[in-house]
Amino acid sequence: MNFTQGNKVVLVGTGAVGSSYAYALMNQGISDELVLVDLNEEKAKGDVMDLDHGIVYAPGAMNIKFGTYEDCHDAALVVICAGAAQKSGETRLDLVSKNVNIFESIVGSIMKSGFNGIFLVATNPVDILAYATWKFSGLPKERVIGSGTVLDSARFRSVLGKAFDTAPTSVHGYIIGEHGDSQLPVWSSANIAGMPVAPELTEKRKEEIAVEIRDAAYQIIKSKGATYYGIATGLARITKAILKNENVVLPVGALLEGENGHRDVYIGIPSVINRAGVKKVMELDLDDREKEKLAHSVQTLKNIQAVIWEEVKNQVV
Repeated sequence: MNFTQGNKVVLVGTGAVGSSYAYALMNQGISDELVLVDLNEEKAKGDVMDLDHGIVYAPGAMNIKFGTYEDCHDAALVVICAGAAQKSGETRLDLVSKNVNIFESIVGSIMKSGFNGIFLVATNPVDILAYATWKFSGLPKERVIGSGTVLDSARFRSVLGKAFDTAPTSVHGYIIGEHGDSQLPVWSSANIAGMPVAPELTEKRKEEIAVEIRDAAYQIIKSKGATYYGIATGLARITKAILKNENVVLPVGALLEGENGHRDVYIGIPSVINRAGVKKVMELDLDDREKEKLAHSVQTLKNIQAVIWEEVKNQVV
């Protein structure tokens, strides 16, 4: 393997999402070394101290410290949670221009350290920023992963679990596409113990569920300013899948290269995850309506992508 081994994690961005992720990582004992990097050094150093005091009650020992981009040189995984936050009334795609510029600087600094591991991107709009990270880093596509629709799919399973009075861990279903307004539930394969759930729900109820999941972030942001616990545990799950070489299927942000008829776009899609990153993007058996909606979601992202990369080219010139 020609990439960095071990389980050292560097977290870039210790805001609400980043610090919640660090907390989840410590509580689950997923890594034994975690470095926090943030422009706000005092905040990051405070997080290090606070987390350090909880290690006594964690599953295992963990070395947590404050650091800089130089610490990425021997990291197995760099998780990026830095960037401008989504504000109330603002869509994830509204964030795109400012965060692409921020990422160009962050990713450039990380690569200068000699980093040769895996990127996991959580900052919104995550699909565009995972694509930007891939472009800016020059790393193979399998080693740049977005959080994709891992959170949306968790919300889907949670809502269906309540609807059928069944534990969400026993509900199998995916939200795919953009981590945003054009996402879509894959009703054709959603099931509990192999039994399809779609026939048990009216079209109206299915639409209500889709809207509830799509708009969940807006509701949470309106209520408390930001979402962070759900995505933090989702990131921890992806991290575990990578570092423990699990070969598990998760709906992460992966680059499409012809799968499901699309290419050159990062999008939430079930993929096999192991120590090398994205081992395989799954080909889904979608019905015609789902194919249509996925194509719309892909085009939504590609339209934004085209504008952003034109801006990037003009800045270079």
